[in-house]
This record gives sequence, structure tokens and C-alpha cells, in this order.
Amino acid sequence: MKLIRWLRARHDAMRGDRGDVPGWVMVTVMTAILVVAILGIFEPQMKDALSGVIDSVSGN
Repeated sequence: MKLIRWLRARHDAMRGDRGDVPGWVMVTVMTAILVVAILGIFEPQMKDALSGVIDSVSGN
């Protein structure tokens, strides 16, 4: 019986806590924009760095 009361109380408490969906969408979109911008600006340098790392690990 206590479990059922606790579950009902928990359900009622969570009912009003829906979160801030537009805020999370904005954060996600802004993060994606930053990633695309950083990759667009630093792509050649990142390719060179990764190629150098791969070459040094593989022994080429």
C-alpha cells in the first residue's frame, strides 16, 4: 500500500515537470551550428593533424 501511495505521489509530482523543450531545441541547434562552423574553419588543419597521428602510429 505504501508503494502505491508513493508511486501516485511521484506521478503527481512529475506531472507538472515537463521541461523546457524550446530551450533544449535552441541549445541543440546552436551546438550543431558551432560544430559545423568549427569544422568548416579548421577542417584542413584537423585533417593534417589526424594524418600525422595516423602516420606516426602506423610507422609510415
